[in-house]
Amino acid sequence: MMSHLKSEVMKEKALLIGVGKPNMKREDMLFSLEELKNLVSTAGGETVFTITQELKQIHPATFIGKGKVAEAKHLCEEHHLDLVVIDDELSPVQNRNLENEFGVRVLDRTAVILDIFAMRAQTKEGRLQVELAQLEYLAPRLVGSGKNLSQQVGRIGTRGPGETALEQDRRRIRERITQLKREVKEVRKHRTLHRKRRDKVPLPLISLVGYTNAGKSTLMKSLTKADVLVEDKLFATLDPTVRKLKLPSGRIVLLADTVGFIHRLPHQLVDAFQATFEEVRNAHLLLHLVDVSHHRYQDHIAVVSKVLEELQLSKKLLVLAYNKVDTLDEFHCPQDVECISALEGTGISHLLETLDKALRKEFLATSLFIPYERGDILSHLYELAFVKKVERLEKGIKVECDLQEKFLGKYKAFIQVQQ
Repeated sequence: MMSHLKSEVMKEKALLIGVGKPNMKREDMLFSLEELKNLVSTAGGETVFTITQELKQIHPATFIGKGKVAEAKHLCEEHHLDLVVIDDELSPVQNRNLENEFGVRVLDRTAVILDIFAMRAQTKEGRLQVELAQLEYLAPRLVGSGKNLSQQVGRIGTRGPGETALEQDRRRIRERITQLKREVKEVRKHRTLHRKRRDKVPLPLISLVGYTNAGKSTLMKSLTKADVLVEDKLFATLDPTVRKLKLPSGRIVLLADTVGFIHRLPHQLVDAFQATFEEVRNAHLLLHLVDVSHHRYQDHIAVVSKVLEELQLSKKLLVLAYNKVDTLDEFHCPQDVECISALEGTGISHLLETLDKALRKEFLATSLFIPYERGDILSHLYELAFVKKVERLEKGIKVECDLQEKFLGKYKAFIQVQQ
């Protein structure tokens, strides 16, 4: 990959165009446009102007109407802008037509997000997935444009592993896509084997979920003292990170920090999220972190809830936590919501107790009698279960614990009472 962001001096000056499709609320259009502004900033651009258009219908040739095209063209020429970003996905034809009209590069929302993902991917699978997504997106946009595309390397929308496609022809792109799909399949096999090995020491898994930039990595670092990347940027974490966490009861669990969700995630990136989605699917408990200092945090909650619903995970055990309460002068914490500051440590102890109690709902009250010669089982129970009472008797050890249902068969020979 090439350098990530340009210096402050070299930031590309951008015009953003927000688009309200038919039946789309204006407030939703403005919310999406604000998010796009943050995306462009993360990618290294500077938003100089934003304009909007509420469409009755999509214009096949230019997506936006002729009047808005003329307005955008004037701004580009008058202020010497570097690029125009449309807050939707353009067809290759629309993209080329707009570039011809404006005389500058034109990107859509998908291109900007792909660019950020190219900067953020760290693992082999993440890099492969992003390159594959970039190539599948770029291929129809690279062929027949009639431009010297190699001159675009290193600018927003052309970075990361996908930039090598800028000097390749259609055949070589297809070959690379085929090769990447094979490599991704192989890497996924290894990840599946790794997860199976992890499941042999089956600690409960808590997955951190939330809107991008909610503070998940900061909370991860605070809870586990893990050396994870903490940045005030969108998608600072792309690849899932898993660390051990000790709860107040002494119970050891796994905590997974996953990529932040986002409004209107491009379909090309769904596969790039698979590693994250698997950590979420396999979780015993979801910890939904919300940046309550954001003026549209309720919209962020709705986006995450919608993604979880699409993944058929809306019924999974979940703890909701409002983060960054330290930045608010006055805030009333709702009942059944944890209010914390991951940065300052406020409310962390209570959050851990809540996670401890919530996980117990996934476990069954169980009584076991363990012969002294099988003391290793007691050690395993301390890792796998919530051990509530240990009584040493003449011939062995009586243990009362909350044990996950799937392990009942494993310890069937030692179970006395199951409730």
